[in-house]
Amino acid sequence: MRSASILARAMVYGAILTIAIAGIGSILGYAAAGVPGLVSALIGSGLTALFMGLTALSIVLAARVSHNEATSTLFFGVVLGVWLLKFIVFIVIMVVLRGQSFIQPVVLFVAILAAVIGSLAVDVLAFVRSRVPYTTELPPAVEPHPIADDDAGVERSPIS
Repeated sequence: MRSASILARAMVYGAILTIAIAGIGSILGYAAAGVPGLVSALIGSGLTALFMGLTALSIVLAARVSHNEATSTLFFGVVLGVWLLKFIVFIVIMVVLRGQSFIQPVVLFVAILAAVIGSLAVDVLAFVRSRVPYTTELPPAVEPHPIADDDAGVERSPIS
């Protein structure tokens, strides 16, 4: 299994997580705070989908830019750049949503917390269930050269 299949599996699990947060969060949010709780849970699940999608996009983009060389500095630069972009987008979204009447802050916080913990669990689960070899086959052993008959039993000095 290649890293692309691990990524695809993580995205499927992420979609399941997003639906679960939307469903369970909406029910609990509505029960706890009415319509603002419902909206807050849906926003939290939307953020889950957005940020997990950006993570997958960053890995695909980094693989293309670095020509599938996962140890490339360029690969890590792209992934880190998208991570910083996600951080900035998150801060902007939180500033825009702050103080809005249709938001219940505690429900939004719990939905985002569930998304963060859930996405970490999803990534670990996708990796653990994959079958990626972490060793390679060794090249065949090289046979030593036979000693010539005229050199048999002759000691050589380190200088010669």
